[in-house]
Amino acid sequence: MFQQNNFNSVYFSTLSSVEVGKHLYWNIGNYDVHGQVFIVSWIVIFVLISLAFIGTRNLNRIPSKFQNFMEFILEFLQDIAKNQIGEHEYRVWLPYIATIFLFILGSNWAGALIPWKLLVLPEGELAAPTNDINTTVALSLLTSMAYFYAGLSKNGISYFLRYIEPTPVLLPINILEDFTKPLSLSFRLFGNILADELVVSVFTLLVPILIPLPVMILGLFASSIQALIFSTLSAAYIGEALEGHGDH
Repeated sequence: MFQQNNFNSVYFSTLSSVEVGKHLYWNIGNYDVHGQVFIVSWIVIFVLISLAFIGTRNLNRIPSKFQNFMEFILEFLQDIAKNQIGEHEYRVWLPYIATIFLFILGSNWAGALIPWKLLVLPEGELAAPTNDINTTVALSLLTSMAYFYAGLSKNGISYFLRYIEPTPVLLPINILEDFTKPLSLSFRLFGNILADELVVSVFTLLVPILIPLPVMILGLFASSIQALIFSTLSAAYIGEALEGHGDH
C-alpha cells in the first residue's frame, strides 16, 4: 500500500511539472505580449525566408534536387488554392494560402522537433507559436478578413445579400456562421498542437528513452495535417465568398 501511494505521489508530481500557461511577458507600450511566441515566430519566419531565397536565387532549366523540392511545394500549394478557389481566381490568393500553410507547418514542426526546454528563459519556455491561443485566433481573424475582402471586392455591397439567401429567416444563422468559422479554425489548431506537446512532455518525463519517439513522429504527422486543414479551409472560405451573390 505504501509503495502504491509512493508511486502515485511520484506520478502526479511528475505530471505537475508539465507547465501550461506560463509566459515570458514583454511590455510594449500599454500592452503585455507573449515574448516566447514572438521569438519562435521570428525564427520560423527567418528559416522560411532563407529557404525561399536559397531555393530561388539560381533557377535552372534543369533543376537541382533542392529546386525540384521547392517546385513540388509550390505545385502542392497551387493545387490547394486552385481546388478550393477555382481556376480563374486562385492566383491572387495563392500567396496568402501558401504563407498560412508554411507558417503553421513551420511553427508546428518547430514545436515538435526542437528541444526548446534546453533553453532556459527568465519565465515560461519556448514552444510552438501555434500552441498559444492568441496566435491561432490572429491567424483565424486574418482568414475572416481575407474572405470578407474577397467577397466585397468581387460582388460589392451585394455580397451581403448572401445572408438572406435562400430565405431571410436564415439571417441569424448566416451571421452566426461568420463567428463560428474563426472560432473553429483557431480552437482546432490550438487544441491539437497543445495536446500533442503535452503528450510528448508527459511521455518524455515518465519514460525518457526511445518510447516518446513514436509519439513525436505521430505529432509531426498530426502537425502537418493541421496546417493542411487550416489552409484548405481558409481557401474554401475565400472561394465561397468569391462565388457570392454575384454569380447567382
